[in-house]
Amino acid sequence: MNTVKQITISGGGSWATALTKIFAESGTSVCWHLRSDKHVEALQRRGRNPNYLSYLELPMQHIRPVSDFEEAAASADYVLFAIPSSYLESSVTPFDPRLLENKHVIVSIKGVVTSQNLLPSDFLARHFGLDSSRLAVIGGPCHAEEIAMERKTYVTISSENRELAGTLAGSITSHYIRTIVNTDPVGVEYAAILKNVIGIACGIAQGLNYGDNFQAVLVANALREIRQFLNTIQGKERDLSQSAYFGDLLVTAYSEFSRNRTFGHMIGRGYTVQLAHMQMNMVAEGYSAVKGIYGLAKESGLEMPIVSAVYRILYNHISPYIEFRLLENKLV
Repeated sequence: MNTVKQITISGGGSWATALTKIFAESGTSVCWHLRSDKHVEALQRRGRNPNYLSYLELPMQHIRPVSDFEEAAASADYVLFAIPSSYLESSVTPFDPRLLENKHVIVSIKGVVTSQNLLPSDFLARHFGLDSSRLAVIGGPCHAEEIAMERKTYVTISSENRELAGTLAGSITSHYIRTIVNTDPVGVEYAAILKNVIGIACGIAQGLNYGDNFQAVLVANALREIRQFLNTIQGKERDLSQSAYFGDLLVTAYSEFSRNRTFGHMIGRGYTVQLAHMQMNMVAEGYSAVKGIYGLAKESGLEMPIVSAVYRILYNHISPYIEFRLLENKLV
């Protein structure tokens, strides 16, 4: 089986840190693109990311941090993007579209490029002129914090190119990681985005003092909304009980590590959106994602009560209490 000998990872957050750990400890040489020389120097000096998962010692013998994206992109035939979707456009548009010519691009971004309402993979494909056979998506229920603690984790690698997905999967040999190959990158990517919106809804419910009984109904209805959305966007046979879909939804809905749930909980407790953002050290991708998903649902004539409720709370500033009382009557 072919394996990845060198990979470039762009992103300095907790998830990019976890991915760097996974590949580097599997023996892959990682060129880690960070946003500034200051971040590079701190990582070289400490062997840790000073801003995220700062307790995690990284296998620096396999990691070369750089702050120049062109240098990083030239270092490997595989380039993995793991940066917040809200920063993706500004991060890559200054660079020549030919920069990633003939390279494989992997996306692990659970948000929407809101300026164009595109999946991150679609945005990158358009900007760099990439064929779908050179694209892959990494998803699944995989919180960075649990990867740092080396807790058993199932990671899905999805691509229309099964050989590419298999090569990436075969390159991850960490004893606590199991890889799953999937050929539904659009479904996996959208499911990862939608579950963040649902995570916010679950957090709001918790903040409003709804109990486990209600949240179980909320998650069950959320799965219905996700199935309806995916079938409308791309009619394709897929098993939503797989971990990349339902598993990712569950971990975001219930886990203490879910930043979207945490963000929603603050909204439910009465925080303004601005104050909730200020209180968090990490980006809640569901905030920007719900705007794009809500727009796509309206264009497609889809009824998505949970997504609509979250959108109105966050963007129309409707009372969470009022929205959820109305939502109660739409759940089954």
